[in-house]
Amino acid sequence: MSGQSLLVPGELSPARSVPGNIRRPEYVGKPAPTPYTGPEVQTAETIEAMRIAGRIAAQAMEEAAKLIAPGVTTDELDRVAHAYMCDHGAYPSTLGYRGFPKSLCSSVNEVICHGIPDSTVLRDGDIVNLDVTAYIGGVHGDNNATYLCGEVDEESRLLVERTREALNRAVKAVKPGRQINIIGRVIESYAKRFGYGVVRDFTGHGINSSFHSGLIVPHYDSPHATTVIEPGMTFTIEPMLTLGTHEYDMWADGWTVVTKDRKRTAQFEHTLVVTDSGAEILTLP
Repeated sequence: MSGQSLLVPGELSPARSVPGNIRRPEYVGKPAPTPYTGPEVQTAETIEAMRIAGRIAAQAMEEAAKLIAPGVTTDELDRVAHAYMCDHGAYPSTLGYRGFPKSLCSSVNEVICHGIPDSTVLRDGDIVNLDVTAYIGGVHGDNNATYLCGEVDEESRLLVERTREALNRAVKAVKPGRQINIIGRVIESYAKRFGYGVVRDFTGHGINSSFHSGLIVPHYDSPHATTVIEPGMTFTIEPMLTLGTHEYDMWADGWTVVTKDRKRTAQFEHTLVVTDSGAEILTLP
């Protein structure tokens, strides 16, 4: 495993502005979003809007990822994704969500999720997860991926490759009539082949006009995840696999989640809509 020193919080840059003509989610400027009370099955119009939001989110993530290299700050990655979304008429969904201060999450090495972009400088051998969500047309599109920075050790490279494969396998397992725990069963059984931990307390989620609808999509085989998958449902799958424990600590910022043993972790995510025969990925660039 890489011998990189552990991360420490960096300095935050000032909040980035969003043009006034771009529609804001209802939660901006509030301590929390209004709870979603609508259906998990969406209309054709909502799904089409989500295709647009998902594509912008995927392209914004790609643009930011092009900059990943030793010496680049995570704040610079945030700047690029923020500008891309605004230039395409979208609001960065994380900006102001429950007080989150930036337009993407940047989670490096031992950070499981929700890392805040700041003055942290990427180093040769890091692995970097970018999580980007765009809001446009009254709906959200949410995706993330883990990238290699420079020359990455084999153990970390395999973790990233296999986490991507875990997501791919989970997407293929989505079929109408199955219970939603099939997703976690597929991910956990694959991860166990390599001795990886599967993060349990941070999950996939329903998404539509609401960033998080209340639907929970566990990445482990949960006996409680008995919701039946139906055509038209929209949700994310976003497995987080670790080289060690699935247990975690939270930084004092209230957002940054790190593995308790400080071993590395990777994550990949897509937003999906369930079709009559499987699932369509909505977050393709």
